Amino acid sequence: MRLGSLLPKYFTILGACNCRMFHVALAVVAMVIPTQTVTAVETTPRPNIIYILADDLGYGDLGCYGQKTLATPNLDRMATEGMRFTQHYAGSTVCAPSRCVLLTGLHTGHCRVRGNGPGQLLDEDVTIAEVLKKAGYRTGCVGKWGIGNPPPLDDPQRQGFDYFYGYVNMFHAHNFYPEFIIRNGEPVPLRNEVEPQWKDGDGRGIATKRVDYVPDLVTAEALSFIERNRDEPFFLYFAMNVPHTNNEATRNSRPERGMEVPSFGEFAEKDWPGPEKGFASMIRNLDGDVGKVLAKLKELNLDENTLVIFSSDNGPHQEGGHQMPFFDSNGQLQGMKRDLYEGGIRVPMIARWPEHIQPASESSHVSGFQDMLPTLAQLAGVDAPATDGLSLVATLLGEGEQVQHDYMYWEFLEKGGRQAVLQGKWKGIRLDTDKNPNGPIELYDISEDIEEANNIADQYPDIVAKIAAIMRDAHVSQ
Repeated sequence: MRLGSLLPKYFTILGACNCRMFHVALAVVAMVIPTQTVTAVETTPRPNIIYILADDLGYGDLGCYGQKTLATPNLDRMATEGMRFTQHYAGSTVCAPSRCVLLTGLHTGHCRVRGNGPGQLLDEDVTIAEVLKKAGYRTGCVGKWGIGNPPPLDDPQRQGFDYFYGYVNMFHAHNFYPEFIIRNGEPVPLRNEVEPQWKDGDGRGIATKRVDYVPDLVTAEALSFIERNRDEPFFLYFAMNVPHTNNEATRNSRPERGMEVPSFGEFAEKDWPGPEKGFASMIRNLDGDVGKVLAKLKELNLDENTLVIFSSDNGPHQEGGHQMPFFDSNGQLQGMKRDLYEGGIRVPMIARWPEHIQPASESSHVSGFQDMLPTLAQLAGVDAPATDGLSLVATLLGEGEQVQHDYMYWEFLEKGGRQAVLQGKWKGIRLDTDKNPNGPIELYDISEDIEEANNIADQYPDIVAKIAAIMRDAHVSQ
């Protein structure tokens, strides 16, 4: 029996412990259950690794995933030169838990941070950065950390990153023109100024003086990190904060400042609402920043020894005056950010590694954020800790047999609480779990009903019962 199928049983037993005892017991279980051992792929060198994460980008926001209005030439080129995943899932439907799943390889029934509320990673939590450091990688994170609330300013360093530049607090990342930014645990002043009521806070707010646009600063730091570490293996986690919105502007009746960019550029003359011009500009800038990373790799002759992965932390938002249907951001999927329907959790993923990943290839393999840790560990040639993930190396390189997930699991603490399970073609969703943790489950056959329009739970009570059992066993109380 695979480790992934054993974990939920052990977690269920341990769930009866209180939070402190749970994590002591978990350490014991890690010694009892053999850690998933991974080894380097003998036919390839250890690659540099760049993982680029967009913030609230929808499945339908990229040209290579069906976008008709907005151009994304660099990401489309990534797909042409690499592999496009068509059934890849975020760790959650909002940022903090999704990023926790990404970095720790544990789904939201097991991981430390399961919502955007209070909580943070602890020293005993093992991240991708810590695993790759053991393999001799220089590790850097630029952009939005946003795991837990409120995390200490040096949280990325505590979790294995040698270098950090950006927003540590997720709410700070709402502000594209803040008064300061964080470098290695210390605030660095910027030339921006915010409205008086936002001063002396966590960095969020609405700028009155806009000089330093942080997404541009972060991209420059990403390029600098690559340059500085060109002669040794490196892992760069480039966590963008676009196309997220400035929620504080929206909540203070300033939606025109929600989708904030330095310039609308070619979209200025469009007959579109201002927030849509801002959204379009963010997508243009995001794609351009990816292009700058790819160009830097080519310039430094690192192209063929660097794996670049691009994805999004959850489905598309409808905030800051932006209306999700305006650009058809979720494509044919139902739902958006904060939903566990496909539109809230199915996200783009593109992987590019010249001479190693077949160009213009496509994979419908069911995968998720929890798979990144074992995948990157295997490529780096180090052991992976016990996780809910499975290595995707066989799929990426087209070598060997790809192991399949028994199921995928999500839980979400907001909007009354909800759970979801994907097992094969069956997708089960339970809503309002706060009021009724054993309530009814919606059932969809997503092989025939990708829109999740037809709830067929009444027709398949045996399938619903299996999904209910998974929901019970996959969740461990904290």
